[in-house]
Amino acid sequence: MTAVGFLYPGHSAEDDYPRMETLLDSDVRLAVVHTGIGEDADRVDALLEMGSPARLTAGVEELRLAGAEAVVWACTRGGFAFGPDGARDQVDLLAQAAGLPASSTSFAFTHAVRDLGAARVAVAATYADDVTAHFTGFLEAAGTEVVAAHGAGIGTAAEAGTWGRDEVLALARAGDRPDAEAVLLPDTALHTVAYLTELEETLGKPVLTANQVTVWEGLRLAGRRVRAKGLGTLFARDDRNAPL
Repeated sequence: MTAVGFLYPGHSAEDDYPRMETLLDSDVRLAVVHTGIGEDADRVDALLEMGSPARLTAGVEELRLAGAEAVVWACTRGGFAFGPDGARDQVDLLAQAAGLPASSTSFAFTHAVRDLGAARVAVAATYADDVTAHFTGFLEAAGTEVVAAHGAGIGTAAEAGTWGRDEVLALARAGDRPDAEAVLLPDTALHTVAYLTELEETLGKPVLTANQVTVWEGLRLAGRRVRAKGLGTLFARDDRNAPL
């Protein structure tokens, strides 16, 4: 049994996690603990508060008791808003508090892009343009070329959580570009897991979404490579023996 813990802010698309657990090996358990969200707003000051140490560490003990072998802060906005150095400090603090390997969705994207070998990506975000720019800057600081970035201008996670298949597909199409080797949808408040296969078939390339890469990152930290149908190219390759 491999157990991975996730700190998820508020309630928007957390049902992506039990869906993924069903699609993964039967000996994988995904434990989700909800953190306080503070003000639900796509402003940098609100995002910094959402990812503050007090909010992140509040649920750590519950995850430890659940037997988690690694912990991931399941919030993209609440990570990249701190910048690369601040996001690293955030993860280091979380690891120290949990006594476990730790990461965040923002770093999960950079690691997943590297794992796919994608040099150029397009970003299709629910965020406002200025918040989207913070994410693209985070990717570029990690060495990824962002060929295009589309922001849909949604102001809250609650609104993103109401989007369904049609909106998610439209968002991905709006962000894609022919020269992008993968398309990234960076909002953990957005339901995407049910649409991963259709997203990749529609765009004809790998699609990385926030909750998908978050789970992949947690398993990576726990030393697991899991191949699963329905979770996109990231989980489809038979590379269980590849270095982690």
